[in-house]
Amino acid sequence: MEKEGDDKGNSMHHEKKKRKFKRICVFCGSRAGYKSSFSDAAIELGKQLVERKVDLVYGGGSGGLMGLVSQTVFNGGGHVLGVMPKALLQHEISGETIGELRTVADMHQRKSEMAKNADAFIALPGGYGTMEELLEVIAWSQLGIHEKPVGLLNVDGYYNSLLALFDKGVEEGFILSSARHIVLSADTPQDLIIKMEVYIYI
Repeated sequence: MEKEGDDKGNSMHHEKKKRKFKRICVFCGSRAGYKSSFSDAAIELGKQLVERKVDLVYGGGSGGLMGLVSQTVFNGGGHVLGVMPKALLQHEISGETIGELRTVADMHQRKSEMAKNADAFIALPGGYGTMEELLEVIAWSQLGIHEKPVGLLNVDGYYNSLLALFDKGVEEGFILSSARHIVLSADTPQDLIIKMEVYIYI
């Protein structure tokens, strides 16, 4: 009986530490990529956000993975906040905008606005822009600027080489081993969000 009570107490303690996200910022490509699995993952991530009643913050584009994840959240009744620099309005938006679109002066303000409005970050597959956004929030966490979880959705091993580079950085003495835990990764949106919900900032 005593052991059962102890287990229950531990379970309750664990539940208290579980994070509840209101808004997650998603970094992803304005292109869809060549594999259908990338699009499938973007749609599934959108569905997971809707299921958990988590709103979306993203780069504001209507094409590629950006368009898929934002449309899925919007269609599911979630709030969508897109943040777009004025200079990119014509390049990244085709047709109607999805949800609320906030126009900012430049790329620096875009990243600042996205970070300010989110409780956590997830990177889907993407190009230079996606990786740059991801690396910046990782660096901000390492510097203690924020304590928000950073997740990498490693669809079909897309980010295997990047994760290996992080490990190499630890091995060669450029990244502290204590900072390697900042980057959470998983193959599916559901598994990734579960990891992020129990993330503890050190």
